[in-house]
Amino acid sequence: MGKVVVVTSGKGGVGKTTSTAALGAALAQRNEKVVVVDFDVGLRNLDLVMGAERRVVYDLVNVIQGDAKLIRDKRLETLFLLPASQTRDKDNLTAEGVERVIAELKKYFDWIICDSPAGIERGATLAMRHADMAVVVTNPEVSSVRDSDRIIGLLDSKTLKAERGERIEKHLLLTRYDANRAQRGDMLKVEDVLEILSIPLLGIIPESMDVLRASNIGAPVTLADARSIPAQAYFDAARRLAGESLPITIPGEKRSFLDKIFARRAA
Repeated sequence: MGKVVVVTSGKGGVGKTTSTAALGAALAQRNEKVVVVDFDVGLRNLDLVMGAERRVVYDLVNVIQGDAKLIRDKRLETLFLLPASQTRDKDNLTAEGVERVIAELKKYFDWIICDSPAGIERGATLAMRHADMAVVVTNPEVSSVRDSDRIIGLLDSKTLKAERGERIEKHLLLTRYDANRAQRGDMLKVEDVLEILSIPLLGIIPESMDVLRASNIGAPVTLADARSIPAQAYFDAARRLAGESLPITIPGEKRSFLDKIFARRAA
């Protein structure tokens, strides 16, 4: 049975959709069978980032209502997309329908990666409800971190795992990080974010024009420019998501994050 991952945040514009596409493509490049699912009914963007906007015939609501056809990525045979609807009401996204679709997808895919809308409304809670694990996407700024803390609370209370008395596996993905600005105090440092949120760090994605360029050409950055620094950071994050143990390096700094922590404790 496949693993269901929700990519979520409390704040919009932090890089959820970009991260969903990049992680999905990175896992598919490991020959894993992956489907990325857009839960943002009315404001879909995942199809744009995946370069599939002109191929959307069926959407998530169609699938819930019984018309099923996923979009296969033209570049990776094991990567598929289930887009959200731009024209339907969010009420068409029913709890029963989502449960049925997720259960069906788990039979055929190794990974079901759900791109959640921002915030705590219906679409977000439906996206996280069946998750086995969560990737909480956060920018190194106070408002983003505070909103992510609220999302972590929802993951621990509104998911099926929580209702069964189980803890959902949660990971922090820190995006748009700039080590120089953090050193100047213009944004939070990695250790400050971790101290507030207290969940394991999956990866640090640097602020980079490579991500914007990839989105503009309709490709996950892990496909558009696999050698770029953000792509490599996403590849490492995907490996950690799959269970590998890798040291985390802060982009722009020579020492790994763990080396830095241990050096500070020894001082």
